[in-house]
Amino acid sequence: MTWTPSPMPCATPNSSTPRIVLGVAGGIAAYKSVELLRLLREKGYHVAPVLTPDATRFVGTVTFSALASEPARTSLYGDPTTPIPHTYLGSNATLIVVAPATAHLIARYAMGLADDLLTATLLATRAPVLLCPTMHTEMWEQPSVQENLATLRRRGVLVLEPDVGHLAGGDEGAGRLPEAATIAELVEKIVGGYRGALTGTRVLISAGGTREVIDPVRVLTNRSSGRQGYALAEVACRMGASVTLVSTVEGTLSLDTVSAIDVVQVETAAELHEAMMKRTLESDCVIMAAAVADFTPRASAKKLKKRDGPPELHLEPTPDVLADLVAHRPKGQIIVGFAAETNDVIENALVKLREKGVDLLVVNDVATPGAGFAHATNEVVILDRHAEPERVTLRSKEAISWEILARVAALLPQGAQ
Repeated sequence: MTWTPSPMPCATPNSSTPRIVLGVAGGIAAYKSVELLRLLREKGYHVAPVLTPDATRFVGTVTFSALASEPARTSLYGDPTTPIPHTYLGSNATLIVVAPATAHLIARYAMGLADDLLTATLLATRAPVLLCPTMHTEMWEQPSVQENLATLRRRGVLVLEPDVGHLAGGDEGAGRLPEAATIAELVEKIVGGYRGALTGTRVLISAGGTREVIDPVRVLTNRSSGRQGYALAEVACRMGASVTLVSTVEGTLSLDTVSAIDVVQVETAAELHEAMMKRTLESDCVIMAAAVADFTPRASAKKLKKRDGPPELHLEPTPDVLADLVAHRPKGQIIVGFAAETNDVIENALVKLREKGVDLLVVNDVATPGAGFAHATNEVVILDRHAEPERVTLRSKEAISWEILARVAALLPQGAQ
């Protein structure tokens, strides 16, 4: 008996049936996508396969068409039933999954190229996208590949990192496509609303250096730009969290997060303390990235005049925001502190970790070139009361944020994720 594709693009599914576009790029792991397709159909999803021309060098379209909800597609052109297939697929998708996603596919997607049906569909959708990168270890570790993935993550794309194991060619390493059951389980979570490891969590973040009033014109402040706090807020949002950012600076959020992050503007240590304490009890995680002044002067109601000589400033201690957050933390809340040091960095940070009682302490040497205040990059050590220190080498503050928040996600109770 010869199987003949339906002349229609698909049978009309129930409107409540999740529609999955299964993209298959040209890698040896493409054969595993057949099993993934079977599992997705077993879960009741409407699945539309899209294979790149290179994928057909490894697997045949007939197999995918026989198992899927509609015939497999491979080209932007020549389908009389769906003259604009990429918009049909992209606009109707509940989720697009690309497994395997090769280095070539990832690069084209990051660049915004639409030179085949799969990349055109990826650009023509507002649905969530899950990439399952698969490639040789040396390719996976290439900075260009990691930078392309960082770009896509920044745009909200979900990435399931490859497994470590046997690879084509007989060697071992990172780059193996996760098992089909693992991918199918993640697909089910995404269809249910999952958008990252912090989905369902409420994260409260502070950013910037406080400004303590001397008189109506002058302030005491520090060098903190707020960049790390803003990066943490953006990444937490992309990882699925509901984010509140208490900031002393007028920062810029990207278009994909600006409407999703609740920004509370403050100026002084007292205002920051009030804003954080007001919101801490409803937060699953608090990250104190702000640089809070230790002392504040008694402010003059009038501008101090130079002709009157150097003023005598009477300094008073500011509230210890981090200590008060720890003292009033609800059960299960994760608190992350920051420490900027210039000497005996780890020794001083370990003392602060013990004294403050935080779960994680992120410490950096602000004297290190390219790290600390006013730089787009940072280099930190993440201290954990129950684990060995983790050094994160110099990289963008966004990349630093991914590392910090991955540790946070691992500490959160499973019920909050």
